Amino acid sequence: MKQSNIMKKNRHYYLSMVLNVIEGMLSGCNFIVLLDCIKALWNNNMTSSLLLTSTGALALVFLVRIIIYSIGYTQGQIGGADISKQIRLFLGDKIKKIPLFRFTKGQTGEYINVATNDVNNYEKILTHKAGDIAKNISLSTMLIIFIFTIYVPAGLAMLIGYLLLIPTLWFSFRSVKRYGNEKNRIMADNVSNIVEYITGIQTFRAYGIGGTKNKTVSDSMYSYSNISYVYEKNVIPIGMVFSVLSWCTLPIMILIAWHGLNTNAFDAPTLFMLSILPIFSSKLAGVIFVDLTSYKNLMISKWHINNVIQEKEEVERDIAFSPRFHNIEFDNVTFSYDKDKPVLAGVNLLVENQKLTAIVGDSGSGKSTILNLISKYYQPDSGEIKIGGISIKDIDAAKVLSQISMVDQDVFLFNDTIRNNIRYARSSATDEEIEEACRLANCEEFIEKLELGYDTPVGENGNQFSGGERQRLSIARAILKNSPILLLDEATASLDIENELAVKNAIANLLKNKKTVIMIAHTLSIIKNADQILVVGDSKIKEKGTHDELLKRKGKYYDMWEAEEKLNVNIAD
Repeated sequence: MKQSNIMKKNRHYYLSMVLNVIEGMLSGCNFIVLLDCIKALWNNNMTSSLLLTSTGALALVFLVRIIIYSIGYTQGQIGGADISKQIRLFLGDKIKKIPLFRFTKGQTGEYINVATNDVNNYEKILTHKAGDIAKNISLSTMLIIFIFTIYVPAGLAMLIGYLLLIPTLWFSFRSVKRYGNEKNRIMADNVSNIVEYITGIQTFRAYGIGGTKNKTVSDSMYSYSNISYVYEKNVIPIGMVFSVLSWCTLPIMILIAWHGLNTNAFDAPTLFMLSILPIFSSKLAGVIFVDLTSYKNLMISKWHINNVIQEKEEVERDIAFSPRFHNIEFDNVTFSYDKDKPVLAGVNLLVENQKLTAIVGDSGSGKSTILNLISKYYQPDSGEIKIGGISIKDIDAAKVLSQISMVDQDVFLFNDTIRNNIRYARSSATDEEIEEACRLANCEEFIEKLELGYDTPVGENGNQFSGGERQRLSIARAILKNSPILLLDEATASLDIENELAVKNAIANLLKNKKTVIMIAHTLSIIKNADQILVVGDSKIKEKGTHDELLKRKGKYYDMWEAEEKLNVNIAD
């Protein structure tokens, strides 16, 4: 579907709007019938026939309104739901095409907010607000025309009362623009923090920072509460001033009506009607003000949806990517999350084909960033990355990732069965291939103990299993995918001894086939037999070589090794 058609209104929506306008006009007809009845009563001309006729006319108008309302409401719901459905489907497809580097913590919260809250808000406009506004404006128009036909000065007074909406809404819309956008931004940040908080609730509780003690979540909650208060504080007084001015039409209309009666412009029943109509019209004007202010606020959501719709997509190029070899090369690569703080600066490295290269370094030195650049999760600021001698700059991320299997420290599992979670690696895999991959990943032991075996649901993000079990399921995916490049990002970190051993054995099975492997490890003894070890620090590759070569240099790697040896001795003691 073309981007220009995503929010295109359909015939159900337009039919609903037309029917809402008609219902509003019919609502105004009630006053014409009521005025005739009041005049008949005043003049002692009320007869059974006239009473039945008037009652029948009101009943008929009411019946027609009910039918029109039912059809209009239903059509509005169908039309609005259909538009929001196509928006959601488009956003789901769109998000798949947005470059992966856009999915930072803050941006992810914005995407979640757009796909949920903003789409819901826009749907409210389509299914409720727009129709209510159209109906109330048409009813107000009918009232003004009706009063003009009775007495022009009274019609002018009511028209001026409604025209006060224009400057009032101008002030109101200014506040919405100023504080509504800020409220939406804080809400997106709040969503991100809540998602992070719920995901890491076990860790927060373990360290005693759950609930209100978690400052980030508490602060974001406070910010949202504060901006909501400030927002209402600035909009409500505007509405109150308009309400006061609007209700001033009541005494003004009474004075005008009294003058009209004294000049014989109309009779007493008309005086009565002109005196009570401002009560109804003032309430109606207040409703229109609230609805239009709410409409303007909800339209911020449409703007946010459009921002996502207009986001730059990854360019799909018809370029084949089937490298004969899978050596990986960084040529003067520079990358930074913050322009003033480069993570990598002019990095040159070569990972040989079907060899094991290990990356070590201090936390935050850029180890994981190197893997993310290879996977095209991020794009380098400058320089070039090649796989098999082919630059991946203009290659689709999906094609690059088809050559790569990844095992991260943080494993993501879908809320599905074990079998289906493994099958995501290769949709065409047979059950036998999945079970063999799990056997090689040391998953078979704990899966066989489960009542449903491979058909056991893993729970949300695998919460039914331990960290080591989730990690082995991740390795089973990598084994099943069997890509020529394997990236291991601290796959054994944060595991107990038993699980670490099981994961190490699973990795050993994963490495049996010849692959180009890059491994980030926090324990140096794991990678001492690597073909090449890269030491990352100060935004560059500080050292490279084999374990023995690096120890002889007595540099950064030597210090890290000595520190680990001392730690092991202290633990043993």
